[in-house]
Order: sequence, then structure tokens, then C-alpha cells
Amino acid sequence: MDRETYRRYYDLLRTPEDVDRLATADHVDRELLFIIHTQRVSRDATRRFYVVKRQMPRLVGQWRHGKRILELARELDFPPVLLGQMVLRELQLPRKQVWGCFLDPASAPTVRLQSEVRELLANDLVYSPQGMELQRERGRIGEARLYGWLDKHSIPYKTEKDLRGKYPKTPDALLEQPIIFYGQKLQWIESKANFGDDVELRKNLRRQLGPYTELFGEGAVVYWHGFVDGAESPPGILLWDATTIEGLTPEVEPRRVAAHVAHPTLGHARGPHPERTPEVRRSAPGEPAGARPP
Repeated sequence: MDRETYRRYYDLLRTPEDVDRLATADHVDRELLFIIHTQRVSRDATRRFYVVKRQMPRLVGQWRHGKRILELARELDFPPVLLGQMVLRELQLPRKQVWGCFLDPASAPTVRLQSEVRELLANDLVYSPQGMELQRERGRIGEARLYGWLDKHSIPYKTEKDLRGKYPKTPDALLEQPIIFYGQKLQWIESKANFGDDVELRKNLRRQLGPYTELFGEGAVVYWHGFVDGAESPPGILLWDATTIEGLTPEVEPRRVAAHVAHPTLGHARGPHPERTPEVRRSAPGEPAGARPP
């Protein structure tokens, strides 16, 4: 997505209603627009959290005089569920009880709060339990697509679950045999079920991708919903989208080995050809955007 289009969508996607409107008007994938909306909402909430928190005595006073929390959230342009949790904490409810109210509105201490919590949940698809589950499910789908691609091409790998406790940080797929891409040996692949804009790329590099290169060597990250045009790939890390990875066909070539020796930490490779090194070649002419290594 070119930067001008992305910036336009980012500025316009303030509410879920904006997502539906733009998806229909521009014939754009609703899931992609909702992801951009989610990233905008969560970043804005993080930036303004303490600004809003300092106003809590005043906001709770307005609530006591009859204003509903949803009305306050809309005036502040702040996530309804997040503001509701802040209000309940200001009312001295324990943190665990506050979260319990949003898991089960009937557990809220008053009839009014029970009604308002239900209202907040119905108007927040980012911070509600339902919204968080949607994000987790999106992540699971992305990982399943990655593992399906690896299995389809018999590329041996270990998952994050397989490696739990063995390293301080682990990618979604640590390859038992590297795949070669334009002469670059890729040792790992990470799945990201979101859109890679500059902010997301910087965050992921700092928290995950950079440490992966230090631990395991060069690798690739797949942004299944794409990334902004012109996004720069950090040294040792390739940026792929769904079109790129699904257009790649690994070509397995034999190499000379006396015998296959299991990795002392990872054990035997998954797949039928553990003693071969896959080389990635294009299945069709042309280069998808973002595929070339830095």
C-alpha cells in the first residue's frame, strides 16, 4: 500500500463504522481496514492514557451526576472499555474484579454498572474480551498459514512451543535447515497478522526481530496483511507479505554429508529430507514488492 493511501486510511478510520464505510466505498478488504483502525486506536490510547487518567476525578463526578461512561468515552474519543475499566478502578473496585465485570457484566456491583458495562462491550471491538480474542485468532490463522507453507514444501522447523524455555526469545518457526533466498541464508520466519507500517516495524524490530538475528542469524518476517511501500528491511531481516511467501517455491537440493547428526538442542528435523538444504526460487517471473533482501 502506498504511503499516501495508508495515511488517508489511518486518519479516517476512527470508528468501526468508518471501517465498514470505507470498505464499501473503496472496495478494500474490511479485515485490512479493521487492522489499521485497531493499530490507530491502541496507539492513541497508549499515548493519551495518563492524560485521561488525570481527569478521572472529574469524569467520575460527571458519571455520578448521570452521564453514562459511553457518552464520556465518545466525548474524549477514547476506547469505551478502557475508559470503563478506569472508571471502575476510580470507584475503588479491585483490578481483578474490574476485569471480571467485563468478562461477566452480571457480576458488576450495581444494576446501573451492569447495564453500562454491556453497553461498553457492544461498542468496543479493540479492548473488549471479544476484540482481544479476534486479535488472537488472527494471529493463530497467520501462524497456521506459515506452518502450512513450510509443511507443504517439507521444510523442517521447530515452533515457538517446541522451543519454549530453551531461548530467551523464539520465532514462530526456527528452521532446522536454512532456506536460501538470493544468497541469504534464512534461519527463522516470524508471522505477523497485522499491517507493517513504520511504527509497527520499529516496534517489532526492537522487541523481537533484532534479538532473533542475534540468537539465530538472518530470517524473514511475514506481514500477512501487507506493509507500507518503501518500508526498509533491517540488515539480516527480509520483509514478506502473503503474496511474496505464497509465490515462493523452495527447491530442495542434496548436499554431501556423511550422516545426519541431530542438533544438540533441537533434536531431529521435522520433514522427510533433514539432510538437504532448501533453496527458495520464484515460481513465477517478476518480484513481489518487498521481497528483495536489503
